[in-house]
Amino acid sequence: MSKKGIVKVVIIALAALLAVGFGYYYVVLPPINIHAPGFWLFVIVLSVVLTAVVGLAALTEAGAVYNNMMGREVKKAKYEFKSKATKNVFKLFAFITVTLVVIFIIGSILSSEIVNASKYQQLLNVETRNFADDIKEVSYDQIPLLDKDSAATIGNRVMGTMVDMVSQFEVSDLYTQINYQNKPVRVSPLQYGSLIKWFSNKSSGIPGYIRIDMTTQQAECVRLEEGIKYSMSDHFGRNIYRHLRFAYPTYIFDDLNFEIDENGTPYWICPVKKYNIGLFGGVTIGRVVLCNAVTGEMTDYAVEDVPEWVDKVFKAELLIELYDYYGTLRHGFLNSVLSQKDCLVTTEGYNYIALEDDVWVYTGITSVGQDESNVGFVLMNQRTMETRYYVVSGAEEYSAMSSAEGKVQHLGYSAAFPLLINVGGEPTYFMALKDSSGLVKCYAMLNIEKYQTVAIGDSVSECESNYRKLMADSGILTESEPKRDEKKASGKIEKIIQTVIDGNSHFYVLLEGRQELFDVSVAELVDIVRYNVGDSVTFTYYEEGNAAKVTQLK
Repeated sequence: MSKKGIVKVVIIALAALLAVGFGYYYVVLPPINIHAPGFWLFVIVLSVVLTAVVGLAALTEAGAVYNNMMGREVKKAKYEFKSKATKNVFKLFAFITVTLVVIFIIGSILSSEIVNASKYQQLLNVETRNFADDIKEVSYDQIPLLDKDSAATIGNRVMGTMVDMVSQFEVSDLYTQINYQNKPVRVSPLQYGSLIKWFSNKSSGIPGYIRIDMTTQQAECVRLEEGIKYSMSDHFGRNIYRHLRFAYPTYIFDDLNFEIDENGTPYWICPVKKYNIGLFGGVTIGRVVLCNAVTGEMTDYAVEDVPEWVDKVFKAELLIELYDYYGTLRHGFLNSVLSQKDCLVTTEGYNYIALEDDVWVYTGITSVGQDESNVGFVLMNQRTMETRYYVVSGAEEYSAMSSAEGKVQHLGYSAAFPLLINVGGEPTYFMALKDSSGLVKCYAMLNIEKYQTVAIGDSVSECESNYRKLMADSGILTESEPKRDEKKASGKIEKIIQTVIDGNSHFYVLLEGRQELFDVSVAELVDIVRYNVGDSVTFTYYEEGNAAKVTQLK
């Protein structure tokens, strides 16, 4: 091949390489990092393109052979390389492509748990703790009563009432559970309905997000003074993934999370993967980038320095995977697939609980091969990766859900994945029971160790009362009622308002000269309907959250 021909081949190859490379990078956004499988795929694709372009450009039609086929003349072209030099160039690029593929395959094998079982097993530190010491009896105004599906149902209904926004925006399905001002809530941003609607609204941005109180089941659309300009539904440079990639080209980002700080400012929480074993193995989180969803301003933190208001750095699936490595690989990889001695795994499904102002992933632990019972459970901190193991044998979560559903089988309710709570010092599954439309209708409590003890109630307080009585009747508790610090208050009624909570009537009462808001359940203290403003009354009550729960009145 002449020099002119070689230059032509090189120009064509480089042009094709740049075009494919830029298009692939802009759309797929692979990190420029040898630990990222996406980066290797990017390089291999470019190598294949370069090899193909060089090969095609260096080939020439050498002749034509004519054959008669079905009465028609068909031209068959025969191609060969113009020179030995171009043939060698083609072979070189082909060899590079094959070498990259081989390195990727070998790197994957050498990074796997098959040859690194002990390293995988040590990725997670697990501390054995005492249930009663760590899991205190909490106020029910701090327990999330909704799961993600129910929260999404409520959030979408709220969005349907926003007549000025519903035609242009939709609710994202993220619904991240966080602690906001010491309460469990789920938050999810709005998103543009389509590309055309993005062009129509991009100057002002996304006007707000949905916030759902998981304890009261109240949802609202929080409107922002300045709209969200960086999101998953934005396009071009404002797309959050592209915004991050151009700022941090070497970072390997895990799934992004939407959260709000204590002032309600929306942020994208962007965990950065850390590979601890070989090229592609032993994934944890090493850094976190916080991106202000309104301004796009980004701050990079080491994982141990992340602000405390951030709740979700380690996703639940990653933490569960790490525990499964810890529980199954203690005697090596072969033992985990053959004899399975001392192998423990997480049960199917998980939930979240609020503890120590953090969100913890809860899941049961069972022996490999055991289907209906747990040997314990773990709590895993989504911000710090701290993991606590509790030895509590009893019902596996789905068995508990089936047991609760059996109590209301005539109604056709389905149980949400249970929460773990402490009732009278007893590890207890607490779950919501939902109708076919996904709305919560009643609640169930089930003793984990003695899982035939199941109580149902239309409200949380009724469910707890029934459960305590059932445990007392079964000899699990010596008292049917909890030990509470009860107080008395007397005075004239200054204000009295009736409301409905969980389908039950309550009266909220203010007494002259006192700051407490007294909560009187009509189902438990029906005589409250006899009282009016100005009447004198004496309450026996205990404090729970922001209200004083009345147990007696006269």
